Amino acid sequence: MTTLLVAHGTRNPRGVAMIGDLAQAMARRLDDDVRVGFVDVLGPDPREALDGIRGSEPVRVVPAFLAGGYHVYSDLPGHLHQATRATLLAPALGPDVALADALLARLLLAGWHPGDPVVLAAAGSRDHRAQADVAAMGRLLTRRVGAPVRIGFVLPAADGSGFPPVAEVVEALRAESRPGTRIAVATYLLADGLFARRLHDAGADVVGAPLGLHAAVVELACRRAQSVATPPLAVAAR
Repeated sequence: MTTLLVAHGTRNPRGVAMIGDLAQAMARRLDDDVRVGFVDVLGPDPREALDGIRGSEPVRVVPAFLAGGYHVYSDLPGHLHQATRATLLAPALGPDVALADALLARLLLAGWHPGDPVVLAAAGSRDHRAQADVAAMGRLLTRRVGAPVRIGFVLPAADGSGFPPVAEVVEALRAESRPGTRIAVATYLLADGLFARRLHDAGADVVGAPLGLHAAVVELACRRAQSVATPPLAVAAR
């Protein structure tokens, strides 16, 4: 059964390559053909990607998003309903305990030490469902680092909803902490790009890399694909 991995899209070539590499890693793990589509910035979009897949059996669609929101609940389903074949739509990647494991691993590689305050940095969304998912991810990471994790958005909503800018959260933590305390940022982004680069200017001492091809991420994406292998969960094309 063919799988379609759908990501947001970025103009950063490294970010685009990472999504392609994730699809290849999934293909090896699933022993399956895994294609890629994007909902924004570049193509192919999900409908175009689906139309390029031969055969008539349903295609498993895995949203490569770390939280629900407009793209997961409205944009992507809209593309699928315009396609010419049936699809099996999996849940978004996050929140999940596997991502907490990957975030902790990225922090450790960046030089985080237990006791360093941590900020979970997410892309940002006005959608309350996405905000709730990020809050849930913060709680999962809190269990991993053994201390409360603050949350900040790389791009906060213009209406002030959601979480404050990452730089503000880092600054507040520094003001509350003893002199010399190191502040760490856990990058809750899948791929490299403009948002990931901005985090290095947020004033933190340690910045974890994007989740990328961490083994836990690859395994999670495969589990999402396998979770919709039965017809009752199909999203039928019109």
